[in-house]
Amino acid sequence: MTPVRGQAGKVLAVIPARFASTRLSGKPLALIRGVPMVRRVYESAAATGLFDELIVATDDGRIRDCVEAAGGRARMTRAEHASGTDRVAEVAAASDADVVVNIQGDLPFFGRALVEPLLRALGADAAIAMATIAVPIGDRRTWQDPNVVKVVTDEQGFALYFSRAPIPARRDAAAGEPAFGLRHVGIYGYRREFLLRFTSWPPSRLEQTERLEQLRALERGVKIFVGRVSQAVVEVDTAEDLERANRMAEEAMAAASAGVEEP
Repeated sequence: MTPVRGQAGKVLAVIPARFASTRLSGKPLALIRGVPMVRRVYESAAATGLFDELIVATDDGRIRDCVEAAGGRARMTRAEHASGTDRVAEVAAASDADVVVNIQGDLPFFGRALVEPLLRALGADAAIAMATIAVPIGDRRTWQDPNVVKVVTDEQGFALYFSRAPIPARRDAAAGEPAFGLRHVGIYGYRREFLLRFTSWPPSRLEQTERLEQLRALERGVKIFVGRVSQAVVEVDTAEDLERANRMAEEAMAAASAGVEEP
């Protein structure tokens, strides 16, 4: 067992992948340098060596076939799931894993740095039932974007609140002063038994207001550990994001061909 995992036990990673994305239809099969995105995420997750099991959970045979054709594992799940977390829980219910990691299928440059904080936290403290990650926000536009979820934490790194609003508010900030805050990245680690309880609870008031399901846990009094990472995170939600991801992949390939280390 890798030291990163500590006492986390058996770890199952699940990549929920739904074909009918709202803003980018067919997103899991969108090509980045000729490779379907879901395959990129799967192969990147497998390369970390941190998981005992790695499964793509989908409701679409095209996605299953894409993953299996590349030698990966995929499982068909019910089509009526309200969220990716529910899809992950269906797979987790049939597993004997101790910890379940939910890896979003729109992270084509997924790497160890994005999951190590979760496994360290869950391995170090048995009282932690749920963990996630966040990255610093470096510009005001991102901070104010309602499509970017922000999080504030206490001194021990536990979430106080998640919001689409720009939090924490800066009442006395001078005009033009740089924005600050943390951007939440939708990668989660759960104790398996907690995940099954969490998905059995009805949506909460704040969850429905913000449309953020992690608020369901906070409203129930569950503490969520937030690991901070510095790695740049690229999430593909739109056609513009897909173009950017392709440019980044091209640049990385060119740098590798020239023998230049990636940043």
